[in-house]
Amino acid sequence: MYVEAMVAPVKTAGKAEYTEISTEMAALFKAHGATGYVECWGTEVPVGERTSFPRAVELAADETCAVCFITFPDKATRDSCMDAVMASERANELMQELPMDGKRMIFGEFEAIVTA
Repeated sequence: MYVEAMVAPVKTAGKAEYTEISTEMAALFKAHGATGYVECWGTEVPVGERTSFPRAVELAADETCAVCFITFPDKATRDSCMDAVMASERANELMQELPMDGKRMIFGEFEAIVTA
């Protein structure tokens, strides 16, 4: 399994809009090969003394940390899926509507080494 993970600062007041857009993005990713899509809304995400999710995304008082995990069978599928989604006019429209600052989003790709 291969995983794309993202952490983003989202306007707290925009939770419903973020959820709606994420639901549509999930369908786009799944249509292009993703095997799963999980969007999470922070409920207990403390600011650490040195490092933390809030520090990593420079979280503002009116924002909440959101975390997204997208799963793929392998890196090749992830790469082709991401290329297709990023080339999608609809995906680009949706990303412009997100109630968040994409410049403060962090992301990375991971190979699963333990699944249970």
